[in-house]
Amino acid sequence: MTSPDASDPTACPPIAKLPGASVLDAAALAYLRDLDPSGQAGLLPRVLQTYVSSLERQLDVLGSARLNDDAQGQRLVAHTLKSSSASVGALELSALCADIEHKLRDGPVDGIESQLDALAGEARRILAALREALPLSP
Repeated sequence: MTSPDASDPTACPPIAKLPGASVLDAAALAYLRDLDPSGQAGLLPRVLQTYVSSLERQLDVLGSARLNDDAQGQRLVAHTLKSSSASVGALELSALCADIEHKLRDGPVDGIESQLDALAGEARRILAALREALPLSP
C-alpha cells in the first residue's frame, strides 16, 4: 500500500492523523480506512461517530443495571461493547468486556465492581478522545 499523495485532497491521512489514533489500535483503524481508501464516503468518521453514540448509550444502560443490581443487564452491555469495541480498535475495553461477560455468565463475580469501574473509566477515556477528534455531527 502506498502513502497518500499530500496534493490529493481526497486522500486519507496517515494513521497517526486519523480520528481516534491516540486511543484505538492502528491496525483496526487501517482496516476501516482501507474500506474507503479515498475517504469520499466518510466511512471512518461515520463508524467512529456511531461507536461514540452506542458507547454513550451503553454506559447509561450499564449505570442503570448497576443501580438495580441487574447482572444480566451488565452482562449484556459487556457483550455488546466487547465486539463493537474490538471492531474499532478499542482493544483494552474489548478485553475488559470479555472478562466481565465471562464472569457474569459463569461466575465467580469476585472483583466485578472494580472491573465495571475500569470499564466505565476506559470508556470515558475513549469517548473524550473521540469527541475531541471527530467533527461534530449535524
